Amino acid sequence: MSFNRLITKIEETDNPTVVGLDPNLSFVPSFLMEKYFREEGKNLKSASKAVIEWNKGIIDSIYDIVPAVKLQLSYYETLGHNGIYAFEETIKYAKENGLYVIADGKRNDIGTTMNAYGEGYIGNVSYFNENMKVYDVDAMTVNPYMGYDTVKPLLDICEISDKAIFVLVKTSNPSSSQLQDLILENGEPLYITVAKLVEEWGENVGAVVGATYPKQLEQLRTLMPETFFLVPGFGAQGAKAEDVKTAFSNKGAIINASRSIICAYKNMNVDERDYKKATRKAIIDMREELKSVRS
Repeated sequence: MSFNRLITKIEETDNPTVVGLDPNLSFVPSFLMEKYFREEGKNLKSASKAVIEWNKGIIDSIYDIVPAVKLQLSYYETLGHNGIYAFEETIKYAKENGLYVIADGKRNDIGTTMNAYGEGYIGNVSYFNENMKVYDVDAMTVNPYMGYDTVKPLLDICEISDKAIFVLVKTSNPSSSQLQDLILENGEPLYITVAKLVEEWGENVGAVVGATYPKQLEQLRTLMPETFFLVPGFGAQGAKAEDVKTAFSNKGAIINASRSIICAYKNMNVDERDYKKATRKAIIDMREELKSVRS
């Protein structure tokens, strides 16, 4: 099962951390950008090449001490087709280095469209009388707010392909309460109703639960004992180890950090050419911080 592979990787590295490879161009070390600008001019193609090299450098520095990486699609899409190429190359390199890969696009649409998303990211497409893989990530994030019929196609693909999805339940952003905390006719907040559904949807379905709401995180861990959690909000968004400690009980969890890791060279005020060393140190520091609260 997909989550069993992830849990095994967590145990091997003794580190429940997923690194967000989110290549905002302002994060990319300038010496890499300038290298490709000199070769091909200032354009999206050269910027995408810099992103590929940076992502590979980050992976080189952490692949032996983290179980997984997560790619936020928006940053790659802003670079056009060159960015999608960078997305593909990063996935390939991460998998070659044994990492579990999550595509973070929070997709949601009608059933036939979701089936296409699922085939492209976690399943197979059938073209020219042949089945072939496209992105072949291990898991993808999903928005459930159009209902079960938009999630069902992905469940079927997960079963066939041994992949997984992470469904948004309680997100880490400040205004998530505007909708997710609305009280329904049954007296429960909406996120509780979603949580109960996710817990029923099967072993290939995980939940996105933000670290910035530790009380709700504890509540949801009790309600969802058999669901694996993806927990964003650690680091740059303000959450600390103490905020995520309840996530590790029962099925377990993986904690996402993006800017605090990939921008470590900036946070530590070191030479940008030493970004790999800074990234590795940031991961080790995070691992040790999380050890203090893991049961």
